[in-house]
Amino acid sequence: MTEDLERLLVDTGTIDSAWRGAFRAVPRADFLPDVIWPFTPEDDRRRVDRAADPDAWSRWAEADVPITVQWDDGATAEVGELYTSSASMPSVVAAMLRDLDARPGMRVLEIGTGTGWNAALLCERLGEEAVTTVEVDAALAERARARLRAAGYRPVVVAGDGLAGFPDRAPYDRVIATVGVRAVPVAWIEQTRPGGVIVAPWGTHFSTHDALARLVAAGDGSTSGRFTGPAQFMKARSQRLAWPDHEEYVRTGHSTAVRTGLDVADLFDPGYGGTGMLLGLLVPDAVHNARDGTVWLYGLTDRSWAVAVTEDGTTWAHQSGPRRLWEEAEAAYRWWLARGSPGVDRFGLTVHPDGAHEVWLDTPGHPVSRPVRGSR
Repeated sequence: MTEDLERLLVDTGTIDSAWRGAFRAVPRADFLPDVIWPFTPEDDRRRVDRAADPDAWSRWAEADVPITVQWDDGATAEVGELYTSSASMPSVVAAMLRDLDARPGMRVLEIGTGTGWNAALLCERLGEEAVTTVEVDAALAERARARLRAAGYRPVVVAGDGLAGFPDRAPYDRVIATVGVRAVPVAWIEQTRPGGVIVAPWGTHFSTHDALARLVAAGDGSTSGRFTGPAQFMKARSQRLAWPDHEEYVRTGHSTAVRTGLDVADLFDPGYGGTGMLLGLLVPDAVHNARDGTVWLYGLTDRSWAVAVTEDGTTWAHQSGPRRLWEEAEAAYRWWLARGSPGVDRFGLTVHPDGAHEVWLDTPGHPVSRPVRGSR
């Protein structure tokens, strides 16, 4: 970790003092391949080759940005359609380890080995015998295992479905997921000691963004806790969304228009603030996507769609299908305003023993979502 990066993490309060030694001892660069794609809002497909430009490669390796290391589940060695594995930005890694609050003497299960860097940080602080890490992609698991050994760490690296956890070494004091999930698996809860902590990026299909959930296992098969902030992670492969085909939606069905006083910017927060959380809960089974600078809504269980268009200073919402998606979104937004425009950190999540999920505002007694079933 460079001095500049350490200063950033300290100044922003992202890194816990107990983890500073591990970050200093375990450079992210040691776990990156020779060809990387640093992710920035301006360019998410920039290719950096260590052999061709070692200085640039080193700068990006130590920068506070996520770095893509695999496309299309490994189907291509170059830029593809979908980035499917990455080394997370150091500030997010530090924040998640802070939330995890893992201490020496604890056993940790990591879901999503990726490059192996996060597992190495855990090994450095807790000892390699305390760490189990699961990676669904066998090739990535083998590469991570090799990099971990080269760095002097030998945790248990499992190639398998992380949503099933790894019962052979359970129970765990801590579970940390570095992939986004749409349902917290019951297996994770069952494999966590009572009082143990699960940290995972969670969200709805409405947005590609997530919120970091810090959940505490109750010992009765349930777990509950608050969201600590927004995040964006690649999704667990079995929980990825098959995106609606825009042309297939809009070429069928008659649309009607209603005048709206809300602007698209009011409803759709690109940083996944409180509105992003709430729309995913109160406009269920729907997604939104930007096309040519315009935000569209699509129903996932039918062919409903909606789009807002401004004409001569007036915004009209065009809607089609059995649902009135724009009106649902407006109602959710007004619900959010009436409760003081809560941010992500005012929401929490409870997963019940039967796998039903319930999101609440401020306290578990104030649910804001319909129950959904988790996965086993």
